[in-house]
Amino acid sequence: MTGLFNLIPSLSQSIDLANYDTLAQELATIQQTGSKRIALLGSRHVPLTHQHLIEMMSYALVLSGNHLLTSGATGTNSAAIRGAMRADPNLLTVILPQSLERQPQESRQQLEQVMHLVENSTNDQMSLAEASSLCNQEIVSRCQQLICFAFHDSHTLLQTCQQAEDQRKVVTLFYFD
Repeated sequence: MTGLFNLIPSLSQSIDLANYDTLAQELATIQQTGSKRIALLGSRHVPLTHQHLIEMMSYALVLSGNHLLTSGATGTNSAAIRGAMRADPNLLTVILPQSLERQPQESRQQLEQVMHLVENSTNDQMSLAEASSLCNQEIVSRCQQLICFAFHDSHTLLQTCQQAEDQRKVVTLFYFD
């Protein structure tokens, strides 16, 4: 027992004081019992069973009073939208990388039902990859926490997670592979 107490002063001396505020802020966000702004993003290519799990997760998050932010793509984002819409459509914000007209036909019907839909028509002339990257940045800037479902080669999503960490957001990353 004495050995443990001898370690504590050396550990506390090695903590970078600049990171102490960051650590305190992240711990406060994790422990926060009130509602949070949670971004849920992920791959378009998701097995149906995983989509059901994502839908249940978003349903539970919104039912708990959290505000969910996502984008409008098929797969992960579509499952998140379904769950949030079942729980409380007013606690869902969907931010599109481009205008609604540029979204795939299979997504439009669902997106037209979203109360808080943000279109980025100024990005219509960009490639979808460029517009998606900007869209993800906007989503991360609005959230306190990011939950992401990706593959190890999901470059845009992994870059988004890194940007969120750089902004001191709480990031939970699930890999499909």
